[in-house]
Amino acid sequence: MVPGLSPLQKLRPQLVSGDISPLATAKNALSRANRNSGRNVYIALNEEWSLGEATALQNRFDPNPKPLLYGLPVSLKDCFDLEGFPTSCGSRFYATKNGIAREDSAVAARLRSQGAIIIGKAHLHQLAYGITGQNPEYGDCLQPADARRLTGGSSSGGAASVQEGSAIAAIGTDTGGSIRVPAALCGLAGYRASIELAHQHGLWRGGTHLAPSFDTLGWLFRDLRDAPLLAEALFDIHVPSAPPMRVRVGSVQSDFMHDCTPTVLDAFRKWQHKMQAHGAAIVPADTGFWEEATDIIAPIQAHEAAAIHSAATNGDFSHFEKTIADRLAWGASIPSPEIEILRERRVTFREHLDALLGDHDFLIAPCAPHHQLLADADHTHARRIMMRYTLPLSLAGVPVVTLPTQTGAGVQLIAARGADARLLAYAAELGAHSG
Repeated sequence: MVPGLSPLQKLRPQLVSGDISPLATAKNALSRANRNSGRNVYIALNEEWSLGEATALQNRFDPNPKPLLYGLPVSLKDCFDLEGFPTSCGSRFYATKNGIAREDSAVAARLRSQGAIIIGKAHLHQLAYGITGQNPEYGDCLQPADARRLTGGSSSGGAASVQEGSAIAAIGTDTGGSIRVPAALCGLAGYRASIELAHQHGLWRGGTHLAPSFDTLGWLFRDLRDAPLLAEALFDIHVPSAPPMRVRVGSVQSDFMHDCTPTVLDAFRKWQHKMQAHGAAIVPADTGFWEEATDIIAPIQAHEAAAIHSAATNGDFSHFEKTIADRLAWGASIPSPEIEILRERRVTFREHLDALLGDHDFLIAPCAPHHQLLADADHTHARRIMMRYTLPLSLAGVPVVTLPTQTGAGVQLIAARGADARLLAYAAELGAHSG
């Protein structure tokens, strides 16, 4: 069974034709904003500003053609500058230190040039340095659809904004899983771009890095069929239609997934069956070397993050929550020669993963071993447990699409670096056949 129209397929033609105005769309989005129990999907929200942006759109883009995101409500992760708003990075220290942005970041400028209405600056795990969406200063981000569950992070508010309907899509960043995990836990699709894409297009201008060697960005959204348009709007990627479906897909094996819940394993099998039903050959992939990814990436990430935030704080990390402050202090203590050895190991790891992807069209793996993070549970060890599934792909800098499930057990569909268009085309076609 082919599902009905996707959110973008339904709304965009109505906006372009004038059947629905950008102002009406913005008003509807704002009426849904901050509907989670903590009322903290957005760290910064200015209804008057967003409505003004919507009102001005018709004159900015008249006559046709309308740009790809014309009139569409979008949320922006609060580590990117938006003129007239503070940029908190999930930290009150930075909200005060940074003050009001005097110009748009490259991402915000790109969104506005494509006609998007930025609804607000979305919640994030402090410094984008966490996977749960917990934040002691702005409150933990709980799912609008289920207050018992955390959204995951660090793109927590982005996931919540799409889930509550205040944004049709959300800009997120992904260093170690920060798009993939919240997308999965919130039952959404996600796309993290090849790391080179964000740098090629200069999209980090006006954005705050966590660890430049691994930082990339992308989208959180509802329907896989919307991925090509969103990617084109942000990265100028032209995605082919009707991609080949008889592909060879390498799958992680049961020994790697030993800590997965039954819900995750069931969702993983269902996505495998969907791919097979449409011509894919699912074959075992040797991913044993993935186990070393955390030991390589975590110190480099901490070292780079410490350098960024040491410059802003004069080395005083006490401005941040203790867990993150401890990570930064550890990163600052790692000698440079040790980091260089780890960077050499990274090169070898990437070569191994490149070779694996050279033998397969795509790879698949769960996004995380758990399908939920309960709000009242102890998540002290969640970071290492969950990121074991995402960090291997971060270390290699490859593009990944999160294949969504309603249970929160999303699946990573992985392609070679630079193969974003092929990945997005295949994911969209899967979405078109997933009823």
